Amino acid sequence: MVKKITNLTPEQIARFGEWSKQWIDLGLSTEPADFDKATEAALRGYALANLKKPMVILRMSSPYGAVLGGALAWAMLREFGAKKVESQVRSQVRSQVRSQVGSQVESQVGSQVWSQVGSQVGSQVGSQVRSQVWSQVRSQVESQVWSQVWSQVRSQLRDAYCNSYHGSLYASWGAYVSFFRDVCDWDDPLLERFEIDEALIKNCGWVWWHENVLAISDRPTVINRDNEGRLHCETGPSIAYRDGWQLHHWHGTSVPAEWIEDRKSLTPAVALKQENVEQRRAACEILGWANILRDLNAKTIDHDADPQIGDLVQVKLPDLPQPAKFLRVQCGTGREFAIGIPPHINKALDAQAWIVGLDPKDFQRPEVRA
Repeated sequence: MVKKITNLTPEQIARFGEWSKQWIDLGLSTEPADFDKATEAALRGYALANLKKPMVILRMSSPYGAVLGGALAWAMLREFGAKKVESQVRSQVRSQVRSQVGSQVESQVGSQVWSQVGSQVGSQVGSQVRSQVWSQVRSQVESQVWSQVWSQVRSQLRDAYCNSYHGSLYASWGAYVSFFRDVCDWDDPLLERFEIDEALIKNCGWVWWHENVLAISDRPTVINRDNEGRLHCETGPSIAYRDGWQLHHWHGTSVPAEWIEDRKSLTPAVALKQENVEQRRAACEILGWANILRDLNAKTIDHDADPQIGDLVQVKLPDLPQPAKFLRVQCGTGREFAIGIPPHINKALDAQAWIVGLDPKDFQRPEVRA
C-alpha cells in the first residue's frame, strides 16, 4: 500500500532552492538538443497511447520550424490520402501521461504538502521559464506561422498549434513531480509515464504531436533576460534558434527587430504612433524620454538653476487625457535623461524629493564641492 505524504521534513524543505535552480537551468538551457533521446521518449508516448509510430518524424531547429513543418506535413498527408485523424496525440498522450500522473500525486500527497511544493518549487520554475519565456515564444510562433501559411492550411494549423507540448519549456512540471519522487521518496507505477515528460524536458526544446506526424524542436542558442527574468536585450535578439528564427524584447515586451538592430529606424514619431501601449512605452524607453521630449517641444513648468535638479516639463502624449509631466535632469556625467512624474507635482525640487521617496521639506539639495 502506498503511504500518503502528509508533511515535509526540514531537510526536504531546505532543498526547495536547489531543486528550483536545477530545473530553471534545464528550462533555460541553450545546449543542443539530444534528438535521439527525445525521439525515443516521444515514441514511448505514442506506444503508451496505443498508437503506431508516426509516418513522419521531423527534427527542427526552432519551435517555429516544428509547428510550421508539422502542420504542413499533416496537410500533405491529408492531401495524399492519409487516414482521417480520429483523435489527436495531444489529447491521448497528455491525458494519459500528465493528467494521470498529476492526479495520482495529488491523491497520495497531503494538501498542505501539495500546496507548499507547488508554490516553492513549481511556481518558481514556472515564473522563470514558462511565464517569461514560454509565453513569448508561444505567442510569436502563433502570430508568425499563421501569417505565412496559405489559406487552405490555416484552419488546420490553428488546431495543429494546440498540439505543441512537452520539452524544456515545461520544466516547472518536471520540477514539481520529480521533487516528490526524488526528495520525498514518492513511488508509483505511473512514474514510468512521467519519465516520458522528464526525458523530453531534459533533451529538447519543444514537441509538436500528431497521430501521423511528430516534430521535435531544438533548444535556443541564446536566451537574454533582464534582472527580473524578462526576455530582454539591448543589442540583439532576446532569444534565438539555430535556424535563424529570433525574437526581440525590451524588458519582456515584444518589439520589432529593427528597433534593436537598427536604432536609426526608430524615431520619436514612430514610437508615439504605436497603437500597442506596451510597445509604445518600450519604444520611448529605447529612444530615451529625453529625446522624445526634445522632439515634442515639451513645455517647461519649473526651472531649477542646478542641472542635477533639472526642469519640470509637460507634454501631450497620445491617448492621455491630460499632459504628462517629466523631470528632465543631467546626471554627474552630463548625460540628460527624463523621469515620469505624478501630475500633482509642480516644482522640480518637489519632483526630486518624490523620486527618492521624501517629503519636499525633508529633501536637501546635493552639496556641490569645488
